[in-house]
Amino acid sequence: MQPDAEDLENVFAAVEAFAERAEWPMKLVFQAKLILEEMALNVINYGGVEGDEPIGITLKTEDDTVTIEIRDAGQPFDPVKDAPTPDLSLELEERPIGGLGLYLVRTMVDEMHYRRHEGYNHITLITRRLA
Repeated sequence: MQPDAEDLENVFAAVEAFAERAEWPMKLVFQAKLILEEMALNVINYGGVEGDEPIGITLKTEDDTVTIEIRDAGQPFDPVKDAPTPDLSLELEERPIGGLGLYLVRTMVDEMHYRRHEGYNHITLITRRLA
């Protein structure tokens, strides 16, 4: 995908087509699209991606797992270690703006892995298929 929020509609269409072929339940389709939206917007808004360097997205499905891999040329950022955990005990109006997207993603996946390789961030998200 191009590092542009408007390209998310194309990503969603591709996810839906992939999910239909793989016979995903609708809840899993919604979950995958939400994960991709949150992760892509973080790269677009905060990753410092320059020019037209695309954000690579790969979906894999096996009998009991779905793997989403995201690759970007943005600034090094490990969402596993570097993303702060939001203080959910604060009242809504006392919370700082932002910070919930990665938290939400972490609650929706069973595994999240990060590595930096040859100038790219590689994030692997694994979730068990929902019945």
